[in-house]
Amino acid sequence: MPVSYESPGSASSVRPGRAALHLARAASLAPSPHNSQPWLFVEEGHDHGFEVHLHGGRRMMLTDPGGREAVIACGAALFNVRIAVRLLGFRPAVELLPESGNSRCQAHVGYAVHAPATPDETLLARAMARRHTRRGPFESEPVPDTLLDELSGLARGEGAVLQVVDEPEQLGLLADLVRTAEDLHRSDPRRAAEIIRSVGPGGVPVEACRHHPDATLLAGRDYLGLTPYCPRPSRRWSGRTGTVAVLSTPCDSRADWLRAGQALQRVLLHAAAHDVAAAFHTQPLELRAPRAEIRAHLAGGMFPQVVLRLGRAPRMWRTARRPPAEVLVRDAPPVQG
Repeated sequence: MPVSYESPGSASSVRPGRAALHLARAASLAPSPHNSQPWLFVEEGHDHGFEVHLHGGRRMMLTDPGGREAVIACGAALFNVRIAVRLLGFRPAVELLPESGNSRCQAHVGYAVHAPATPDETLLARAMARRHTRRGPFESEPVPDTLLDELSGLARGEGAVLQVVDEPEQLGLLADLVRTAEDLHRSDPRRAAEIIRSVGPGGVPVEACRHHPDATLLAGRDYLGLTPYCPRPSRRWSGRTGTVAVLSTPCDSRADWLRAGQALQRVLLHAAAHDVAAAFHTQPLELRAPRAEIRAHLAGGMFPQVVLRLGRAPRMWRTARRPPAEVLVRDAPPVQG
């Protein structure tokens, strides 16, 4: 039975189309900063089209003051919509930023010509529910070079570059920049509180944060506020850091952020289909100077959008998602920043 929801500005209950529900469920499985889910999805009547909107009220205002990471998350949701449209037997017709005067509307997706989904697209669709973010060390087994090459090629196909950082000097520089940025975040009480508030029902699972945030080569977020009481981990797993990579784009506009999100999600789904997960370390990209250092020394002058680790995880925790009744609206979303 179709799920009912309330249209903004109206107390009446309406029923979304089956295709819109299918797209909204898929889009909601995308990753977002600390599971903030900063999106809304808008259905055009009778399943004529689907829009991805930025929900400014769910943005991490201190951690992501410019909204770049929230837009990247919307790009990841958009990629899931594209795959979901393919499963319906159509090619998606995507328009980025279709409304010049509306900064909330990130993309419009319509239905183009009929075409059956390819085996690769079906594989990505099946991986959506399997993809989860890792927080902590990976297993010691390395990611195969062949898979890394495939992931790099998939990122290029979406207009981004996925560069593996494995030279000791570059890896050391990146680790130092992540460390510096994370220390600045932890020393800011308001930013630290924003990260801690993201843990719990509807956010980051407590169980996923059980490892000390400094257990791997790249410093992690202190989700549980452990470091003031336990500054050093009882054990370090530098050998279980996994493969470190930087995802970058040629330019740094909002459209580039959306492309970065789509590239990221294609990479993550293909990796998940091969039992490889990702951990994120975007702290230095949230500060002007460290991001400029990464751009100059690690990204070849391109704009770094995501810093991540890839590896095989012994166990993953599923993060809660808002139901379609909360994320799917008709005609116009609530007024948000």
